[in-house]
Amino acid sequence: MNRSDCTIGCAPSLEMADKISRERRSANMRAIRSKGMKPELFVRRMVYSLGYRFRLHRKDLPGKPDLAFIGRKKAIFVNGCFWHQHPGCREGRPPRTNQEYWAPKLRRNVERDRENVEQLSEKGWKSLVIWECETKHEPSLAQRLADFLGPPSIGEFHRR
Repeated sequence: MNRSDCTIGCAPSLEMADKISRERRSANMRAIRSKGMKPELFVRRMVYSLGYRFRLHRKDLPGKPDLAFIGRKKAIFVNGCFWHQHPGCREGRPPRTNQEYWAPKLRRNVERDRENVEQLSEKGWKSLVIWECETKHEPSLAQRLADFLGPPSIGEFHRR
């Protein structure tokens, strides 16, 4: 029901708080994938251009990090602000509608992230989380990556 169909005394529907239709929102959510998204590709290109070589989505490591630096025992996760609930970020806000569905789902994501970083640490690995919104600040991100990874080793450079 939309507002024009409402008679006197009828409360507006809380279902339609979203700006797009339910069908369109559902299609948008289905299209979201866990690998090869724009923020991850941006970080991969940046890390490569800084002279580092890495492995992608290692299934033998907890959480299948987006980038794994085997010899350095370092892992990088590129997290979407919404899906991983980036604290203090505008994009990390939980939805106001259908909270009984979203709250537990997003809480599980955050808990799983924490457990994955913890398990990596127990295996002697260091982890870095890059948030989607941080990929918009290229110079500070490059510095943060270099600080985390240390100097590139000679073996990492190769000729094409």
